[in-house]
Amino acid sequence: MAKNRIVNVSALQFACTDNVATNVQTAERLVRAAHQKGANIILIQELFEGYYFCQAQREDFFQRAKPREGHPTIMRMQNLAKELGVVIPVSFFEEANNAHYNSIVVIDADGTDLGLYRKSHIPDGPGYQEKFYFNPGDTGLKVFQTKFAKIGVGICWDQWFPEAARAMVLQGAEILFYPTAIGSEPQDDGLDSRDHWKRVMQGHAGANLVPLVASNRIGKEIIQTEHGKSEITFYGNSFVAGPTGELIAEADDKEEAILIAQFDLDKLKSKRHSWGVFRDRRPDLYKVLLTLDGSDVSR
Repeated sequence: MAKNRIVNVSALQFACTDNVATNVQTAERLVRAAHQKGANIILIQELFEGYYFCQAQREDFFQRAKPREGHPTIMRMQNLAKELGVVIPVSFFEEANNAHYNSIVVIDADGTDLGLYRKSHIPDGPGYQEKFYFNPGDTGLKVFQTKFAKIGVGICWDQWFPEAARAMVLQGAEILFYPTAIGSEPQDDGLDSRDHWKRVMQGHAGANLVPLVASNRIGKEIIQTEHGKSEITFYGNSFVAGPTGELIAEADDKEEAILIAQFDLDKLKSKRHSWGVFRDRRPDLYKVLLTLDGSDVSR
């Protein structure tokens, strides 16, 4: 009888500088440490090459974008993944001719680039002005067959949409991954989204009966904007949730972290199938989800 598929997942958490070489070196150090702890799939936070520049609308920040082909950080992570035999989703600011995307490539355990996902939901608010930089993603919601598991990857704001999580699991995702950059709100010191942020993703895990891994940055970042300085304190709290939404591993809001959690994918598959939520779905009743305003699509 074949052995069950066991996978160890990891979420990394660290403070970024605004120096690419320093941040990539930190990411590699933590990937190596996660591998030493037994991790098979290792998630690095969103746009980890530098500060979260979307606090400001600045033309010069477009110089941070690079094409996917020949991207030095992606190539370095491919070599690292092959050396260690681990899977690494890699977040980067992508330039594609005159378009720009907030993107992820998933690197398999042999260093192979398994494909590209471009962030679907693009936020626009004080401190998080991503629509200035990023086109809406055109890849659709995707899953990637890695050596260890079939995974779905969303990026930050994607994590607030239950439709996105369900779409990835419907395509066979066994684990969901969300690299993130979220913290304080520059326009409202009293607004703390941390617990809301966590509960929403815990709900995705529970509703779809799959584990979920979220990686967020920590630290204070100050960006010079067109209206003066803008400051965000990123609240970390990276976590791994289990298939009922329970917290398996959790970081705090200040310290660098390497989270590790283990899952039996075959056991979870049996539980997911027996629970009945995918058996009892009624797609014929969900056409309203294809509208923006909830209008009657039958008319």
